[in-house]
Amino acid sequence: MADRAFEAYMLCFYRTIHDTRGMDAVADIKSRLDIEDVVSEYVQLKRAGRNFKGLSPWTNEKSPSFVVSPEKQIWHDFSSGRGGDMFSFIQEVEGLDFKGSLEVLARKAGVDLEQYRTGTRDQAPNSSGSKKRLYEAVEAAVKFYQVQLTRTTPPLEYVRKKRGYSKQTILDFRFGYAPESGKALLKHLTSKGYDADELKQAGLVSSRGSDVYDMFRGRVMIPLRDGQGRPVGFTARKLSDTAHGPKYINTPATQLYDKGRQVFGFYLAKEAIRKQGFAVVVEGNLDVVASHQAGVCNVVASAGTALTSHHLKSLKRFTGDIRVAFDDDRAGHDAAKRAIPLAQSLGGIDMSIISVPEGKDPDELIAQDARLWQAVVENPQYMVDWLIDRVAGSVDMKSAQGKRRFVAEIIPILKQLSDPVEQEHYADVLATRTSTSIQTITDKINAKQTTQKRLKRVAPQKQDEQQSAKEQRVREQHILALGSKHSVIGEMVRRIPVDVFSEGAQTAARLIADHPGVTPSLDNKEYGTMLALLYEEFYQHTDEHELRYQAHRLISRLVRVYAKTKKSALAQELAEATENEQGILLQAVKQLDDLIVQFSSSEKTH
Repeated sequence: MADRAFEAYMLCFYRTIHDTRGMDAVADIKSRLDIEDVVSEYVQLKRAGRNFKGLSPWTNEKSPSFVVSPEKQIWHDFSSGRGGDMFSFIQEVEGLDFKGSLEVLARKAGVDLEQYRTGTRDQAPNSSGSKKRLYEAVEAAVKFYQVQLTRTTPPLEYVRKKRGYSKQTILDFRFGYAPESGKALLKHLTSKGYDADELKQAGLVSSRGSDVYDMFRGRVMIPLRDGQGRPVGFTARKLSDTAHGPKYINTPATQLYDKGRQVFGFYLAKEAIRKQGFAVVVEGNLDVVASHQAGVCNVVASAGTALTSHHLKSLKRFTGDIRVAFDDDRAGHDAAKRAIPLAQSLGGIDMSIISVPEGKDPDELIAQDARLWQAVVENPQYMVDWLIDRVAGSVDMKSAQGKRRFVAEIIPILKQLSDPVEQEHYADVLATRTSTSIQTITDKINAKQTTQKRLKRVAPQKQDEQQSAKEQRVREQHILALGSKHSVIGEMVRRIPVDVFSEGAQTAARLIADHPGVTPSLDNKEYGTMLALLYEEFYQHTDEHELRYQAHRLISRLVRVYAKTKKSALAQELAEATENEQGILLQAVKQLDDLIVQFSSSEKTH
C-alpha cells in the first residue's frame, strides 16, 4: 500500500503544479516557516546531531523514531514509514486536506491567501500588484525620501549635526525624509504609475475609510533591506524626542517585510562578519549606523524585536560566534535567557555578551570614543557566565535563601545546554559558588520538570490500514535507501520484480535499478529526500558487509510477505475458477513459490 501521507501531498502537488498562485503560496509559506517550529507544537523534539527526534504522535512507542530534518525540511515517522513536508504533517496531525493545511500554515506564516485568490500575487512580473512591482515601489519610495532629505534643512541637520553622520554614511544607509504633507509620497508614486492598492500592500500608504494617505510623515527614514540589499520597508525616527507619538515606527508586516526575519544592516555587514569571524548584535538600528561609521562593520540589529531563530540562522551562515549587546537590567537578563535555548537548538553557535560600560548605548559609547566600543566588542563574556554573574550579583549569596534563588534561576538554563561537558562544568561552578556538593546540583539538573510544554492535540490516524502493509512500506523504504547509496545493493533491487513494491515506491525502485548507488531524482522530491534521511539515521556508519546482510534480510522478508498476500488472493480465485483458469492460477502460485525460494536462497548463500 502506498504511503498515504505522500500520496495526499503529491495529489495536491500535481493539482497545483500548473497553478502559479497555489505554488507561490506554498513557496512563500515555506520561506517564512521552519519545519521544526511547526512540528514542535505537536511533538516534543530534542536535538540529535543535525536533526531533531521525538516520539511518534500516533503510537505509544518508548524509543523516539520520529525525525525532523531542518536541513532537508522534511519529517519522517520511521515506525510507520510515513513522512513528508510541513504541509503533509499538518494534514496528518490535524486530519485536514491540503487546502486546510495551507490555510493553517498561512495563518502561522502571516501569509494572506486572499491575495493569491484575487490574483494580486500571481500576475505577470511587471503587472500591478506583482511582488516585483512591490520591490520597485519601495525602491522608488527610498529614492523619493532621499531627495526630500537633501531639500529639507531640519532632518538634514539632525543626521549631519546631531547624529554626526558623514555624507558617506548617509549614502550607505540611504537615509531619507518623509515630508509632513500627508500625501506627498502617494502623489509622487501614483504619478509613476503605481496604484493605491499596491502601495498599501508595500506598506507605504494607509487608509481611513475611503481616504488614502502616506504611512510616514515628518520623520527621518531609514530603509530596511533584505540580504540582497533590496529595500523591503522602513524604520522611521521622529526628529524631536519631545514631539508627540512614538520615537520609532516600522513598516507593518507585508509580503516583503517580516520583522521576525529582518536583520538590520545585514547586507552591509555580512562581508565584515565573514572576515572578522564574528557578528555583533545590538538593539538599536542607529547603533548599527554609528558602529559602521566608526569602522566596526560586523554589527547588525534585530530590528526592534527580540532575537529569533530566523535572526540566528541568517547570521550562522557566516559565523557561529555571535556577540550580543544586551542591556544590563532585568529585561536584558530575560532576553539572554530566551536566547540561550534558541542558540542551543540550532547548534554550532557560541553566544556571548558584550557589556557596554556605565549603561550607555553603543552609539553613546562611540560618540565618547570609538576605541572604547572596539575594545568591548573584542572582549565578550560567554552568555552563561554573564548570566551567572548577574544573577549572583542580584541576590545575597551568603544566605540560604539567596543561594536557593540563585540556583533556581540558573538550573533551568543549565538544563538547556546540549553539551554534557559544558553542563558538568557549570554544575561545578554552581556547587562552588553555593558551597554545596556537585551531586546536589547535578540532581537538580537531572530532576524532571514538573511543567512541560503543552503540545497541541494530534488527530488520531485512521485504523483502516493493516499492520502488515505498514511493515511492508517500512521494509521497502529501507531497501531503497540502501540501494540509493550502494551500487551492490542497487543491483539487488534490480532483480526484484517491480510489482513487489507498493505503487508509491515503484518509480524509485525503477530508477535505482537503472542507476544503482545513485539517489533517485524523483518528481516527488520529498520521497527521495526521505530515503536520504533514512540512510543517514540508520546506515551511514555501518560497514559494507553488514549493509549487504541487512539488505538480503529485508528483501527476503519483503518478497515472502508479498508472495503470501498474492497467494492468499489466488486461493480465493481458485475456489471459483474453471478448470482452464485453475491451471493458470496454479502456475502463478508456482511462480510465487519460486520467487520465495530465489530470495531465501540469496540470504542463505550470503
